Amino acid sequence: MHINQLFKEDRPIFSFEVFPPKKESSVETIYKALDEIKDLKPDFISVTYGAGGNPADTKTREIASLIKNEYQIESMAHLTCVNADKASIDSILKDLHEHGIENILALRGDINPNMPPKKDFLHAGDLIQYIKNSPYDFGLAAACYPESHPESADSVADILNLRHKVDQGAQVLISQLFFDNNLFYSFQERARIAGINVPISAGIMPVTNKKQIERMVTLCGASLPAKFTRIMHRYEDNPHALLDAGIAYAIDQIIDLLANGVHGIHLYTMNNPYVAKKVKESIKNLL
Repeated sequence: MHINQLFKEDRPIFSFEVFPPKKESSVETIYKALDEIKDLKPDFISVTYGAGGNPADTKTREIASLIKNEYQIESMAHLTCVNADKASIDSILKDLHEHGIENILALRGDINPNMPPKKDFLHAGDLIQYIKNSPYDFGLAAACYPESHPESADSVADILNLRHKVDQGAQVLISQLFFDNNLFYSFQERARIAGINVPISAGIMPVTNKKQIERMVTLCGASLPAKFTRIMHRYEDNPHALLDAGIAYAIDQIIDLLANGVHGIHLYTMNNPYVAKKVKESIKNLL
């Protein structure tokens, strides 16, 4: 099933993101996490690909195939293109198709200063168009940025680029994480004014440790509202309290988003079943 078909249902769509383990970790770690996460019955699970702009070797297809074919949960494989040529993308698309994976989140990927980008796909829109014109019938999703992509000149340029990705074939948008819901609402309004009418799922990350905060802000430039900052500073030296406070903040965000009619919530689980369970338990009657 293509993910956009889920959004035709008159209910909130609740999904998870997981990532393959680092090279030094056993792939069994994600299987153990998925054994617990699957019981929460998300509408779909996305699997990340090549963090930091690094190519392939990520077990993305293997994990997405397990989710789809053994757990009977719809899966979405992330696919980046900044370090790919057409031949490598052709091979990946064939592999995903042969393993029954029907959905792709098409991304440019992070530019690695130690790995010069290839020239076949300069932007996510190029990859979306290429997949759309391939022999395979994939459901296509794209990323969006409530606070604009860090490389965009301004919010207008960012929305125009997003419109281009939709025009090229993106059927669903999944947002980068954010901590201020008002920023998401403003972004959503700009998108609709620009004629972007595909479903937009709000990406929520429960922040559970100080290192995670610093890393996320560095990578995506998400702004930190005063309420969030006060909570993090109050509990940053108490790991257990910070874990609970971070989950509680994310739950408050989700409740507010659902109350304001947001159709999709995409939870960045960080492969942590405890976090996913706590969130799902708190909002299950809202879904």
